[in-house]
Amino acid sequence: MSDIVDVQTNDQKAQSLKNIGWVSYVLHLIVAVGAVLPGTQASALLLVIALVIDLVKRGDAEGTWQANHFSWRIRSTIWVGVLYIVTAPLWLLLIAPGWIAWGIISLWFLYRIVRGMLAMSNNRAVDA
Repeated sequence: MSDIVDVQTNDQKAQSLKNIGWVSYVLHLIVAVGAVLPGTQASALLLVIALVIDLVKRGDAEGTWQANHFSWRIRSTIWVGVLYIVTAPLWLLLIAPGWIAWGIISLWFLYRIVRGMLAMSNNRAVDA
């Protein structure tokens, strides 16, 4: 009896990680676009799902150019969450200060996601 062992090649692993990265980037993009466009708020649950995917799969990308993308998305999500929480009291000063702050944060988040997507489409790490 011969045992057949299916060993995943580096190309298959790289493509699998890239597919996971695209799923995560698309989830981030949906949330980022929803944050920028009024009346199209996407669920924060999508962002949590993307964050969990990135945290779980980050170890699989160790030592590859894609590890940078996992860290990039995780840092982006954590920073945007912290910035939203820190600027939340501005909403109490009337609506305008909070709206302006969250608008700037949302645009910054969208920029980071698009920048990461462009780098991934070129098969390279994100320049920090």
